[in-house]
Amino acid sequence: MTILELDGVEKRFGGLPAVDGVSLSVDEGEIVALVGPNGAGKTTLLRAVIGLEAPTAGRVRFMGADITRLPAHRTRRRGVSMVLQTPRPFAAMTVRENVALGALFGSGRERVAEREALERADEALGFVGLTECADDDVGVLNLHEQRFLELARALAGRPRLLLLDEVMAGLNDTELRASIDIVRTARDLLGVTVIWVEHVMKAVMSLAERVVVLNFGRVVVDGTPEVAMRDPEVVEAYLGTHGDGDARHR
Repeated sequence: MTILELDGVEKRFGGLPAVDGVSLSVDEGEIVALVGPNGAGKTTLLRAVIGLEAPTAGRVRFMGADITRLPAHRTRRRGVSMVLQTPRPFAAMTVRENVALGALFGSGRERVAEREALERADEALGFVGLTECADDDVGVLNLHEQRFLELARALAGRPRLLLLDEVMAGLNDTELRASIDIVRTARDLLGVTVIWVEHVMKAVMSLAERVVVLNFGRVVVDGTPEVAMRDPEVVEAYLGTHGDGDARHR
């Protein structure tokens, strides 16, 4: 079943196209990596899906409904959530309270009661391995723990579609493996479809089932990781010399 359809989506800033006529569909349960050099339009495309940027042209459909002009809070209510690269926790709240906000303002038309939101927060914190930090101030968390917090907050809202923007950048190998496991398990156990902007090729090759490559705002390749990474246009535009498998062109 198709969960997301993009039809000729464009986003222009001052006449310049950041996203230039992107059309693609994503099936329920897929893990799709969106890759390409900086400035290729990856994050802008995700922001257009969630409602943080209004497309200049084209259509975005989620579960068959047109969400092109919906603001982000209404898109989230329909079951789409996004985790940004830079964590933005509420510093005056505990870890549990931060995650509970995701449940309070997550998917569904009915408002979740506070008690249930806290229960969902505890479930999500257990899912990402932060149970022991639940009552701590968010200031005690390091970078990768803050990213796990953001994932927990998104998952507490019980989305159908999860958009991830470079959430694995700068992690060491142990943290990277943990992040990969969390995303894969979210799909396998929670049924969450994932579209994921990423530069870390090690993670892409381990986790993604499909890779969509953008360059200058356009789709240049859409296929399996193995096919996409061997494509000459991708190698020239994005990978270059990549040595140990991580993208070096930023």
